[in-house]
Amino acid sequence: MLCLKRVTAAVILSVTCATVGCSIPPARTAEEKATDAATAAQVEDALLADPTIYARHIDVRVERGTVHLGGFVWSSEDFQQAKNDAASIPGVNSVETEMELMRGGVSGTSR
Repeated sequence: MLCLKRVTAAVILSVTCATVGCSIPPARTAEEKATDAATAAQVEDALLADPTIYARHIDVRVERGTVHLGGFVWSSEDFQQAKNDAASIPGVNSVETEMELMRGGVSGTSR
């Protein structure tokens, strides 16, 4: 009985280690970091250049070509337009939105 408990514990430990070890992505290379930084700058420029949205409260983070938009926007149209602007940049694989919708704010200018 004691042997069965030890074997069961060893199997559970092995499965847990394999699962955790496989779920952690490898560290980004210097080249990936530079590419992501350049992409983030392009996304920020596109958002600020878009006269249809107020983008000063949108945060941009890029990781391996996936753009993460945070912060907040004033309307559902701004929300969608920010996603579209980010997706239009070459090198963007996908856009994840973590923005909040704040009703009743300033809209229509990025300056």
